[in-house]
Amino acid sequence: MTEKIIKAAFTVHNRLGHSFLEKVYENALAKELLNMGLKTEQQKAMRVNYGGEPIGEFVVDLLVDEKVIVELKAVNTLEKSHEEKLLHYLKVSGIEVGLLINFGRSVQVKRKVYTHRPSA
Repeated sequence: MTEKIIKAAFTVHNRLGHSFLEKVYENALAKELLNMGLKTEQQKAMRVNYGGEPIGEFVVDLLVDEKVIVELKAVNTLEKSHEEKLLHYLKVSGIEVGLLINFGRSVQVKRKVYTHRPSA
């Protein structure tokens, strides 16, 4: 599935180029993914649990087929904090796979996997 998402990101970048706001890329990528038959939710609110209890929410740019969190950027260079944010989202969401996609001068993609271990 991540291969399809990455392919769609390159399609978006080839059509739009760079220098747009992140929201423009989000809308275009969501449209591409939906056209590919992938369930895609934009600005999806997700719950943060602590000790098995909900304590708050965070919002992901895209959630694809309820299996992949996609965090989008439109910056010159990705920073370590962008990757860390995605890893935190994976950790608290229960979802194992995430993509950090930057629509800068060229498409940059970082794939992150967080393996959830059962509580002791």
